[in-house]
Parts: sequence; C-alpha cells; structure tokens
Amino acid sequence: MRLTLRARLALWAALATGVAVLLVAGGLYWSVNGFLRQAQEQRVMSVLGAVQGRVEGLLRPRPSDDLLGSVLGVQQISVSQADLERIADDVDRRGVDLRVIARQAGGLASVDTPSFPSGVPVTLGPGLHLTGTHLILERPLRGASLQIAVDARSLREAREAFLRALVALVPLALLLSLLVGWVVAGRLLRPVRALEGAAHAIGEGGDLRRPLPGAGDGDELARLALTLQCSFAHLADARDREQGFLRAAAHDLRSPLAALTARVEGTLARDRDAERYRADLREIGTDITRLSTLANHLLLLARDPAAVQRAPVPLRDLAADAVDRARELDPLADVDLDGAEAVTVLGDRVLLGQAIWNLTTNAVRHAPGATVLVQVRAVPGGAAVTVQDDGPGVDAATLVRLGEAFYRPDASRTADASGTGGHGLGLALARHVAQVHGGTLDIESAPGAGFRVTLHLPG
Repeated sequence: MRLTLRARLALWAALATGVAVLLVAGGLYWSVNGFLRQAQEQRVMSVLGAVQGRVEGLLRPRPSDDLLGSVLGVQQISVSQADLERIADDVDRRGVDLRVIARQAGGLASVDTPSFPSGVPVTLGPGLHLTGTHLILERPLRGASLQIAVDARSLREAREAFLRALVALVPLALLLSLLVGWVVAGRLLRPVRALEGAAHAIGEGGDLRRPLPGAGDGDELARLALTLQCSFAHLADARDREQGFLRAAAHDLRSPLAALTARVEGTLARDRDAERYRADLREIGTDITRLSTLANHLLLLARDPAAVQRAPVPLRDLAADAVDRARELDPLADVDLDGAEAVTVLGDRVLLGQAIWNLTTNAVRHAPGATVLVQVRAVPGGAAVTVQDDGPGVDAATLVRLGEAFYRPDASRTADASGTGGHGLGLALARHVAQVHGGTLDIESAPGAGFRVTLHLPG
C-alpha cells in the first residue's frame, strides 16, 4: 500500500531525527568514554608516582635462596608481599593493587597484593592495558617490573549506563519525532488539501475562473496555487474561444447546408427544363464550393502543430501562384508580385501556400478596384511576405479583432467576384500558420490608408 504524503513526511522526519540522535549519541559516547579513560590513566600515573620510588627502595640484593628475586651475577633482588601491601595501603586510594615481577634462575616469579586481579599475565609488557575490570600499568624497574592495577569498573559501568540510556531514548525520540512530524506535516499540507478541494470543486462545477485559496506571491504553495489559477484562467479563455469557434462553425455550416437543401428540394418539387436544371446545379455547386472551402480551412486550423512538415519551401513560387489564382478569380483585379529574389524557408508547403493565398484573396475580395501588391523578401533571421492594398482600410476597433476565427466586419459579409462569400477564417488561418512555424502575422491599417498584412517566418 502506497503511503500518503503526510505519512512519508512524518517518516522522513523520524528518520532524520533518529540519525541525528545516533550521531549526537555516538559523539557523546566517544567524548565521555575518552574523558573517563583519560581520568583513569591519570589516576594510574599518579599512583605510579607515589609508589615507584618506594618499591625501588625496597629492591636490594640479598643472599637468601628462598627470597623472590632475579639473579644479577651472584646476587638476588627481593621484595615481600607485606611490603607491597603496606605501600598499597599508604596510597590511601581504593581499588589500587601492586605486583612486582622478578626473574629467577628458573624463570619469572611475582609477588602481589592479595586483591590483585587474577588472570593478568606476568608477561603483559610495559605500558597501559585494559583487562576485564582493571586498568593495568606495567613499568620496568631496576632488575624487575612493577604492575599497578586500578579498578576500572566505573568506566565499564558508565559505558553500560550510557548504552542503556541510548537504547531507551532512541525509540522514544523516534516516536516523538514521528508524532511531531505527523502533526507538522498535517499543518503544512492543510493548504494542499484546501487547494485539492478547490480544484475538485472547479472540476465538478466547470468554473475555471474561480479563485484558488492561498494564491499569491508568498511561499511555494502560494505560488503553485497562483500558477494553477493562471493556468485555469488560460484554459477558460481557450474553452471560450473553442466554444465560440464551434458555434460560429456550426452557424456557417448550417447556412449553406440549409440553402443547399432548399435548392435541392425546390428543384425536385416540379419538372423543369434543362437550362433551369443547369442553373440550379450551378447554384448547388457554388454552395458545395463554399462548404468545401470552409471544411478545408477548419481542417487546416485543427492540424496538429507536431505534424507540420519541415522542408525547404520557395516562398516566391507560392506567392506567384497566389497572384495567378487571384487574377483568375477576378480578371479585373490589379494584383502584382514584387519579389525577384528567390527566398526559401523551412516549413509546410501546403500550410504556407494556403496562408499566402488567403492573404492575397482577402485583399482582392475586400478591396475591390484597389491595387494589390504581394512582396516577398529576405529579412534578418528569416523571410517576410507582405500583402498590401490601397483600399479604404479599417478602423481601430475592427483592426484589433481581425484574425479571430469567424470574425467578419459588416463590409466583408458580401459575396466576392466568384460568388463565394468569406467565412472569417482567412486571417485566422494565416495567423495559425505563422504560429506553428514560429513566426508572426502583423496587420496594419487605418481608414483611408489601405490595408497591410505581413507574414514573418524564421529562416
């Protein structure tokens, strides 16, 4: 089962606390253990300073064969157990025992106090040694070795007490950190739950412009909420544009379909002569042409930008074809091409050709009798195709809406020379083509100053 974010945050907090506790405990253990060990070593050294001189003073040559000693030439060095016990008592410290090790002809022998710890070898070697419950210091003397044993059980007991405390405190610290992490994570995630509820309400109600709680420039969650709120607003705008587009498309499809149905029903209602049938079929063909043009524009507008082809496209050839078609559309139209230079860009030939044709036929249709000039030129970073006319132009209010799908000024709601009316998709498609190619479409006009549209394309 996957844990919730709150549970994971609480567990991470507990883990971090446990690691911190273990690190601190390890550091304290190392420091305390070192301090206690140093204190014991200092105690042993102080005992050594107190007894070493006295033991060395007792070491003297004796001729007796039954005394402990080590043979140096023909003499023996000896010290009695009573001497060691008296010296240990004079130190006036608890847990201090002494041993003197000497060499006899048969090997090593030792004399020690009665409570000297058992199991300590006589061959321990010079230096400090920790054996069992005692700290042993061996120091070479004149003709012998002195071992001082100090009770180190306090060092072991301190270690055990520390470990017991650690075993008891680490689970408690983990449990406490888990509880605190759970509470803190709940408080931190409270805005997330509020944001989740608001997003669910937006999804249920469809009000994408509803303000989200906590949106602002504060912390990360506030900025996240603000970003989501802006994204929802953009989605709302896109939805509104899509709904308007669909309503306008349905209206423009319904009108020619209704006219086509009426003409077909009227033609079939009674017998007619051949000429009348031909006239009716021509009208039906005009409606079918308008429907075909509208469907083609809608398909191009709905085309996936990822499916756009990228191949060298000669813009001058596309512009020349558009000028030729415009002259065929209206033999009286004054349409010229200005572009002796061959300009090539990477793009989709079908989309770019349709865009240039839309700009050209738009000028011919909406500025009858005006001079239309199509220019193709190379510019820094790419190319530009400009279509301009010296017609009446449009006002500022109309200019800002040009390029919206299905928007048509009143003056443009008339049929063109071919008998097919516009749908308000020409500039919208040209702008869409510019965007999917990474370019822009600039529109300039003023009443009485003509109309100028420039399609900028990257190289």
